[in-house]
Amino acid sequence: MLSCAAKLFNTKGARSTTLADVAGRLGLTKSSLYYYVATKEDLIYQCYDANMRQAHAQLDQAHRDNASPLDCLLSFLESQVTTTLKSLDGEGDFYAAPLEVAALKAKHRAALEAEYRRLLKRLIDLITAGIKAKQIRACNPVATIRAMIGAMDWSFYWLYQMPREEANQVITALRDLFTHGLLLSPDLYQSGTASAGTMLSAGDKAFDRDAQNRLKQEAFLKAGTRCFNQKGFNGTSLDEIAEQLRVSKGAFYYHFANKEALLTQCFDYTLDQLENVVNGIEQLDAQPAAQLEIACRHIFALQNTEQGPLMHFNAITALPSPVRQRLLTRVDRVHAKLETYVREAGAVGQFMRVPPRIVIQLLTGALNAAMDLDEWQAIESIDQSAADYFSVFFLGLAHRSP
Repeated sequence: MLSCAAKLFNTKGARSTTLADVAGRLGLTKSSLYYYVATKEDLIYQCYDANMRQAHAQLDQAHRDNASPLDCLLSFLESQVTTTLKSLDGEGDFYAAPLEVAALKAKHRAALEAEYRRLLKRLIDLITAGIKAKQIRACNPVATIRAMIGAMDWSFYWLYQMPREEANQVITALRDLFTHGLLLSPDLYQSGTASAGTMLSAGDKAFDRDAQNRLKQEAFLKAGTRCFNQKGFNGTSLDEIAEQLRVSKGAFYYHFANKEALLTQCFDYTLDQLENVVNGIEQLDAQPAAQLEIACRHIFALQNTEQGPLMHFNAITALPSPVRQRLLTRVDRVHAKLETYVREAGAVGQFMRVPPRIVIQLLTGALNAAMDLDEWQAIESIDQSAADYFSVFFLGLAHRSP
């Protein structure tokens, strides 16, 4: 039952999936389903709880199979990919990506968040142990784990969509990337010393509206983005957004037809900003490796300053399929430009040869998750925090002798 529901939640979204949908897939009546779950919220919680229990079990197994902290960490991440691929082959259960935890009731949300924090604490301890044993290079353990786990956040989606021949390369690419990093010469990484001149200006093209309405709409979109990221679609209240902005609810309806329209435009606003970044980078006189690094730093800044945050793409499952597909098409166009930097950097000997599409899927997962970093540690310097966060992609984890 949980596997069937998980597959539907991952493909249709928890909001769009009904108990009747799950019962129909199982060949049961809806009444029969109530023997196992009290409500749809209870089913969502049980699916997410199964995901967390599976993750802890996989980490337990990785500890049993590997003496090295680095190998243990990589084995755990690889097991996440293997689980998804086996489910697609009909050889194992589906596990629901916990995309809508924020919309659950306080009791369920607190239980899941506690287990998630316990998992990340175990992984952070692995990094710390690896550094002490000189198997992992000196790095910021918290930022590194947040980036690596963020990289996997959206994998359930792109692994479902990726041709199987390409998906079979993911485990090797993931191990190579997180072991050695993209850069063939570590000296090319700026380690938090990027000059302000390489950063792009915020610009005013992020949302093409009449000038007199643009600032008002952006205020709604930023407030909406924060609420959707924190509380999910169902947990977000239009009254709360209006109260934050000290405007009437009528002012909201002047700009947006309903909450779904707000969510849609929040995604469009985010994608406008991402497109603005990649278009601006194309105008810079920089090598492809530097172009990718600048893109990462700028998007990190968007996520962690008043210019942002950007919409967390987990919330996209709350939108109808046609809207979702339109937005994902825009995402794919941004990804294609970022893939070009990886491909060109490999061609000129700056990056190791790894499948660009897999690298960018992992990297953009981390970019999308960057907004949560300040919940784990203070961000005193945007540039240094960005360097800490993305170093696992550019430098890998393996300890390098002088």
